[in-house]
Formats: sequence, structure tokens, C-alpha cells
Amino acid sequence: MSQTYLSLTVELPEEQSEAAQDLLHEAGAMGLEVRDREAPPMPGVRGPNPGEAILIAYFEEADTAEAARAQLAESLPDARLLLEEKPQQDWSNEWKALIKSVQVGRLWVGPPWEADAAPKDKVRLVIEPKMAFGTGDHPTTSLCLAAIDAYMGSHPGASVLDVGTGTGVLAIAARKLGASRVVGTDNDPTSVELAHENAAVNGTPELELSGKELTQVEGTFELVVANILANTLIALAPLIAPKVKDRLVLAGVLAPQKAEVEAAYRAHGLIPEAGAAQGEWVRLDFHR
Repeated sequence: MSQTYLSLTVELPEEQSEAAQDLLHEAGAMGLEVRDREAPPMPGVRGPNPGEAILIAYFEEADTAEAARAQLAESLPDARLLLEEKPQQDWSNEWKALIKSVQVGRLWVGPPWEADAAPKDKVRLVIEPKMAFGTGDHPTTSLCLAAIDAYMGSHPGASVLDVGTGTGVLAIAARKLGASRVVGTDNDPTSVELAHENAAVNGTPELELSGKELTQVEGTFELVVANILANTLIALAPLIAPKVKDRLVLAGVLAPQKAEVEAAYRAHGLIPEAGAAQGEWVRLDFHR
């Protein structure tokens, strides 16, 4: 097996992203990473400029990679291209360096390989990230954890709904901070499976974690949290809003998207509060 591979980085206007992805697949890319506004970049990974996308295609053969670069340069002249040769890496361990533990309020959240370093005076959540979003160290997750910590501190025993639960980190945090009924939903079966695994590891197997549609979830909840993308939050507003008994927390929203997301929930009778921000990410808080 070759000890190196070829990496072709493509930075281009976001509206050209799909065409470039198709071209790279057809050109023989072994794999393709996409960074755009639809998916928050992993911690420590450079994101695209506003209005742009970054594509990173991987090739085994130099001739194939060079042919792909030349084809992109001709077909999409606005694209900025960088072809590099890189050493093979053990990706199963390499990506772990990007996942760090965080402390938010009363909580410590981190991966298994950092669990022994958790402070004794914190409520510890051990989260195995694998292939689902929500390890604690992304700004959107941290913002939600802070909101859950604050709410549970003043509303012990509150019920909580976590929409788009991912790894289950927010649902598990709510339960460990004293929530009564905790429900987490996700439309990705892999995420639901991983959330169940994380719930078991953290001693919270009683969480209601499933792939149910919101229309199938019974009752209302004193706190509803949704850490998903802005366009999905807008689409789900008619389903999320009726589940809110008292407080709603939304994240996964970039600052320029705030007004549109807020308007979608105002239209369903929810009243905005101050919220919070971390870097380019904002958290929207509402009350009934």
C-alpha cells in the first residue's frame, strides 16, 4: 500500500459546490469531505469563507488527482485549487486529537480517553463521538449545555425534549442535572444507536431515545432543546413550538441566520429572550 495519498482542496462559491462534487466523484476521488454552511465544521478544522464551500478530495494516484485538478480548473474557473501529497495517517487515532473535553457550569463533558482527568467536583458526561454530532466542544453544543445547566438549576425535576439528539449529550446532561422525563429524537438511526450506548455508559438508560417523529412524541416539555441546522429549525418550527411548555433553546444557527430563525418561532407564539453567542454561532432562547 502506498505510504502517501493526494489531497485536492477546492475552495469555491457555494452554489458551485454540487457541480464540483459530481465532477470529483466522476474523476475517481476515493473520498470527499464537504465543509459548508449546512454542516458545522469539526473543532479545530478551518471552515469556508462566507458564501463559499470547501471540498477536499482524496486520491491514491497522482495522475488521477492531476487530471481532476485540471478538469476543475477548466470547468469552474472561480475555484481555488491546491493539490498536495500527504503521508498516510492512522485516521482512527488522528481525529481523536480534535476532540477535547469541556467544562460548562456544573458539567464536565469529554471523550472516554480523557475521562480519568475529569474534576471530581463536576457532573461527568463521557461521550463517545463516533459518527454522530455532539461531543461538547463544538460551540453550539456548549451553548446548549450552558442553557440546560442554568434551567435545571432553577427548575429541578423539569421535563426535557432534545430534538436531533445526535450523541445524546444534551439529553444525558439534562438527566444528570435532575430532569425527570427526558426524550431525545433523531432521524438518523446511527445517532439513536450511539445515543443509547452513551446513555448506558453514563448510567442513564431510562432516557426515551428514538427515531420518532415529533408528532409521535406525547406531551409537552418544560424545556425543549434543538441543536440542529438553521434551515431545519425553520422547517420544524410548526412541530417544535407546540412541544414547548415553558422554555425553548435553539442552536446550530450562525449570526446572519438569527433573524430568520427567530421569526419562524415568533410566528408560533414564542417570545424571544437574550440568548447567547460563541464566535460566529448564536443560541436563541424563547419562553412561552
